[in-house]
Amino acid sequence: MSKVTVVGAGAVGATCANVMACREVASEVVLVDIKEGLSEGKMLDMYQTSTLMDFDTKLVGATNDYKKTANSDVVVVTSGIPRKPGMTREELIGTNANIMKGVVEQIVKYSPRAIIIVVANPMDTLTYLALKASGLPKNRIIGMGGALDSSRFKCYLAKATGANINNIDGMVIGGHGDTTMLPLLSKATVNGVPVAQFASKKKLQEAVQATMVGGATLTKLIGTSAWYAPGAAAAMMVEAILHDQKKMIPCSCYLEGEYGQSDICIGVPAIIGRKGIEKIVKIELTKDEAAKFAESAAAVRKTNNVLHEIKAL
Repeated sequence: MSKVTVVGAGAVGATCANVMACREVASEVVLVDIKEGLSEGKMLDMYQTSTLMDFDTKLVGATNDYKKTANSDVVVVTSGIPRKPGMTREELIGTNANIMKGVVEQIVKYSPRAIIIVVANPMDTLTYLALKASGLPKNRIIGMGGALDSSRFKCYLAKATGANINNIDGMVIGGHGDTTMLPLLSKATVNGVPVAQFASKKKLQEAVQATMVGGATLTKLIGTSAWYAPGAAAAMMVEAILHDQKKMIPCSCYLEGEYGQSDICIGVPAIIGRKGIEKIVKIELTKDEAAKFAESAAAVRKTNNVLHEIKAL
């Protein structure tokens, strides 16, 4: 028996819960939100698809009732105000930091052994806050960003190369932000063959740039933050944990000297399994990539400093 809680019944949280239900990732999925009836209604709606989608996951909705989340194995935190057109992830920090602290307090109270996956933005900074506020071991606090950014990178690489998207392998590390993420073009392949053999340098650079503004592009198109890919990315990470898949997933991890950085949560490749972050994988970066990663870390630290300014830490 396994249990997952998703905090926040907005579009991302509900999508995450729905993907996990349909894939039968866990025995029970609980959706929590502060808005009266929202989580209950969405979970009832999902439950009514169970015979249509052939799943029997137990689905529970709860209005701000963390008792129903007790003994969760994994908790996904999506709660927070969404990014609006023209708004940076950093501008979200004041409100979302307070929300994160309150949520983490409830998680630790009712599910002290849970692994926490942070989706809310600014993701790297809120992952860092969740780690410090919870007092949990670093392997049990994971930021989702790199998993989502990498899926977007693969999407744009498939468009650039014309290759089957499921044959594309690509990774994005660094901060989860429009100017801080680092798509690793040097490591991208089509079924093991470098993408440079399938597309021009110009097209590949366009894919990199499209990846970096992937979230902003969707926000501009639909008027709010994306939800299908973020929700699915979080669900994929939960599945890797509960099923002990030992998948290498780029995600925001707390570093203690890896990649030349310490006391920071930032995107790097990691092995994800039943213990959460089981190993941070060291990959060789080009000189340019290493410099850009350092710049990304500096930008994330700048955002982290706001936590001290608003006395969130």
